[in-house]
Amino acid sequence: MKDIQSYIDKNKDRFVQELTELLKIPSISADSDYKKDMLKTAKAVKASLENAGCEKAEIYETPGHPVVYGEKIIDKDLPTVLVYGHYDVQPPDPLELWDNPPFEPVIKNTKIHPEGAIFARGACDDKGQMYMHVKALEYMTHSNELACNVKFMIEGEEEVGSEHLGWFIERNKEKLANDVILISDTGMISKDTPSITTGLRGLSYIEVEVTGPNRDLHSGLYGGAVGNPVNILAKMIASLTDENNHITIPGFYDKVEDLSSEERKKMAEAPYNEEDYKNKLKIKDVYGEAGYSTLERASIRPTLDVNGIWGGYIGEGAKTVLPSKAFAKISMRLVPGQDWKEITALFKKHFESIAPDAVTVEVKPHHGGYAYVTPIDNPGYQAASKAYEKTFRKTPIPQRSGGSIPIVSLFEKELGSKIILMGFGLDTDAIHSPNEHFGIWNYLKGIETIPYFYKYFAEMTKK
Repeated sequence: MKDIQSYIDKNKDRFVQELTELLKIPSISADSDYKKDMLKTAKAVKASLENAGCEKAEIYETPGHPVVYGEKIIDKDLPTVLVYGHYDVQPPDPLELWDNPPFEPVIKNTKIHPEGAIFARGACDDKGQMYMHVKALEYMTHSNELACNVKFMIEGEEEVGSEHLGWFIERNKEKLANDVILISDTGMISKDTPSITTGLRGLSYIEVEVTGPNRDLHSGLYGGAVGNPVNILAKMIASLTDENNHITIPGFYDKVEDLSSEERKKMAEAPYNEEDYKNKLKIKDVYGEAGYSTLERASIRPTLDVNGIWGGYIGEGAKTVLPSKAFAKISMRLVPGQDWKEITALFKKHFESIAPDAVTVEVKPHHGGYAYVTPIDNPGYQAASKAYEKTFRKTPIPQRSGGSIPIVSLFEKELGSKIILMGFGLDTDAIHSPNEHFGIWNYLKGIETIPYFYKYFAEMTKK
């Protein structure tokens, strides 16, 4: 692959422009108003796979948003890599906090990205990282360097829990048969310190509704005599953690797998500066479960967070009402050993039990997934590590991530393959937030590194 860098240098402007065009499409899976844009994006992904060298590319309808499938089979005796990614994106709200419209991509230089970064919703999560694989395939087919068979499964529901991807996998197991699954939907420590994600947390996502009186009431006439759902919801949520930020739901920690002191010591060897961490977030101090470091809290410990809370009057000016209802969306990040369905049930039972008789409570489960850990002694991880060593000239650090990709554990269960998480994003890329971006250097470095994974995986698994 001596010419890979020259190929990227020659085509980098086109690579960036193609990604920019993809980012212009508002593929928001959570909002039904964007259904046509979802299909438009799926068609664009299909076309890109065909242009990159896939001999077959199809759009498969599901009960939800479509899945794009592509493949290039060069020799049935060679190993097969299944690439997973997603073309849907998070809603861009709050719009007023974006420096530029979220679906009008711009390239700006930053301190971390002096060579430029693409600012747009989906730039890093996951259009940019997914598209690295498309361009890597283009290079491998153009230069006749493709060492493995390759299949693509690009879905449109990851940001809403991949509700129908299991439905698709169940009906297409033979089509999706593979030797390893490759995903770029995670990050690395820094541009100077590559890392490979070896673990993801699970997830339980829940919405709660607290109802008091049958209508909004005058707070002067009824305040102090009737339960206020917003006040009560706030108290209920506050009671879910104690003074040590330990979650108080009975049974919540029963199946948590604690890491050994040796494993925790190894985690602590990763480069980390707490002052830099606080400065980047513009906070005076960190906050979390007592007895654990910041890195541990954000990766190997379960959490409970309110993602949104609302009720009553929130418009301009004053309106003195005692609201009829209050709502909150709550997510719990889970670790190996925890069953998200069991945790959801425990939350529901506990939350209903702590509600006073002045209100009624409805707990609505949304979606979830299991935690996942990939062993570092398998050929997939070793091939990825060697690929990073080749292009970064450094051995990558294995690192557990605090994020979740709910469908990952299902992949191994249904398809019997290990999952390798080769992410090239940074924690400063503002995914799920206003001003999301992806460094052009990171984007091109991914395109450079991925072909080496194919080369080394083929060598390590030669039949």
